[in-house]
Amino acid sequence: MDEVSLNGEPAYDDEAEEFEIEGECAMTEYVGQTGIILQGDNPLPPAVGMEFESYDDVYYFYNCYAKQQGFGVRVSNTWYRKSKERYRAKLSCSSAGFKKKSEANRPRPETRTGCPAMIKFRLMENKRWRIIEVELEHNHLTNPTSGKFYKSHRIIDPGSKRPLPTDEVNKIRLFRTVVIDAEDKGILNFYEGELRNNVNKLKLRRGDAQEMCNFLTMMQLRDPSFFYVMDINEQGHLRNVFWAGTKCRAAYGYFGDVIFIDTTNLMEKYEVPLVVFSGVNHHAQTVLLGCGLVSGQTVDSFIWLLRAWLTYMVGRTPQTVVTNQCKALQTSITEVFPRAFHCLSLTNIMKKVPEELVGLEEFDAIKMAFTIAVYRSFRVDEFEAAWEAMMHSHGLIDHNWLQMLYEDRKRWVPVYLKDVFLAGIFPAKENEKLTSPFDEYLNENTTLREFLQIYDKALLELDQRETFSDIESRNPSLMPKSRFYFELQLSKLYTNDIIKKFQDEVEGMYTCFSVRPMNIDGSVSTYTVKEETRDYEVMYNASDAEVVCECGLFNFKGYLCRHALSVINHIGLVEIPPQYVLSRWRKDIKRSYSFSYGWNGIDINNPVHRYDNLYKCVVKVVEEGRKSRDCYKYALQALDEIINKVRIQGDYPANSM
Repeated sequence: MDEVSLNGEPAYDDEAEEFEIEGECAMTEYVGQTGIILQGDNPLPPAVGMEFESYDDVYYFYNCYAKQQGFGVRVSNTWYRKSKERYRAKLSCSSAGFKKKSEANRPRPETRTGCPAMIKFRLMENKRWRIIEVELEHNHLTNPTSGKFYKSHRIIDPGSKRPLPTDEVNKIRLFRTVVIDAEDKGILNFYEGELRNNVNKLKLRRGDAQEMCNFLTMMQLRDPSFFYVMDINEQGHLRNVFWAGTKCRAAYGYFGDVIFIDTTNLMEKYEVPLVVFSGVNHHAQTVLLGCGLVSGQTVDSFIWLLRAWLTYMVGRTPQTVVTNQCKALQTSITEVFPRAFHCLSLTNIMKKVPEELVGLEEFDAIKMAFTIAVYRSFRVDEFEAAWEAMMHSHGLIDHNWLQMLYEDRKRWVPVYLKDVFLAGIFPAKENEKLTSPFDEYLNENTTLREFLQIYDKALLELDQRETFSDIESRNPSLMPKSRFYFELQLSKLYTNDIIKKFQDEVEGMYTCFSVRPMNIDGSVSTYTVKEETRDYEVMYNASDAEVVCECGLFNFKGYLCRHALSVINHIGLVEIPPQYVLSRWRKDIKRSYSFSYGWNGIDINNPVHRYDNLYKCVVKVVEEGRKSRDCYKYALQALDEIINKVRIQGDYPANSM
């Protein structure tokens, strides 16, 4: 970021309407470590908690958002310390406040409206800038298509002060990286026959380069917001690639609290060096958040890939990241996501147990002791005692792999992760495993060309699965399995897939034989819930309706366990406290994305296609209708007329599909 200075002298008061920051074109050419989305295509709205590498990055991000929404930006306030270090600022809509009254004979007419839309942000101890307050609503109309000119949207080259050609604006340099647009295939200057012998190059077969170009070009033609970026080394050879579709970023906005970065293909030497970013949606199904190809398991490659992904996700880091066991990736996550909690995939670790321990005497006994220590310890002291007993009784004190696992225990042993929200991604039970969106489409012999050819099919099946679940959840057929009202409470809100999982816990309440109060300290009560051969400790704080069980199921899965439900029922609560009703599982979640059907169009005989295409059309009506009061009234009237006509048409079975 040293090459670019976007700030002139700062404004100190609310009358800084003439303060103008120039040089967005340079920001388009050079991106700092924050990884802000640069192309301005439907950026996410600002939100409290977003962090940025610099003051300039915050301004650029808000300005991109403002341009997309159709309003200008100005600096309202900037606060400085005695050392002249800037530590706090406020950016407002250009219509904020009012101009000072002028005593001129012909004063200029008032153009401001006192608009409240703004963001406030401050410099944190980690030297990053965090948004601390947001107001998105305007008191005037905004229209990105009106053609109105705003100073903050001007794109000027800071050196020559001349406008940049349009085709240059979409090219960015991302950590020595070149973005290849659809029409720029010629920049791929690499030699396929030589790439296999160089670790600093992506391993490609003959013809893979052209296949990749065709794939990326095709995806961008289908989805104008499709994003891809390529890393070219000093010799002009392809090193790393990242790509993501529009839905990836939209889905991350809803389900980006916990993500899984899967590097299985790299660790198991697959033909395709694929890294997959994924999460779980409101049906607890896998949802794709981006893909990458890397030249090797190196810190440089992973840092580049993580930053490319973060660029597309507008600089918003996840709360929790789950990865396979890889030191280079662990180092990279610490660098790029310093505030995210990093977990190691228990599925990956359990898969490696036979590989690492099979040569030992008493292997079966060691594996059983390992499994018991990991999965059946509900307190830290229980795990520590079980692990120590295993290590001593089987003479494993000097086993390097087990020593390394123990050093990282707080990242993968469930008992240490009970305070980390994991949204069902982390497999905390023996019969669970972590999956990737392409598990059923890839094996170690799948070539890159084959993978690119089936990529669209894989996404289509994922999307259809989600849409089928949406339809089923909006037409609920699940019957309550108990007399408890909180089951009915959540069944009205949650998707069917989550309700089925929650019903298992409700049914499990019948295996909890007793709820016994152990200790009362003011508003905090501790209960013991007996289930079969084990007692579970549950804490309930009456002052804020907080209920915490030592089994940690709520953070692992996102819904309360049978032990916590037993306590809630015991103390007479009818409903589950609101903090335990999560919006990420709701059936009525208002998604801004829907899947596409590729080149084959819509099959009107397929109810999923009919539903999703109609939904997409209605969303467009809603977006237009919200722009003004007149548009809203017209859209509402038109929808009423359409509904009546559709109902009449539906009375004739011969015309229905």
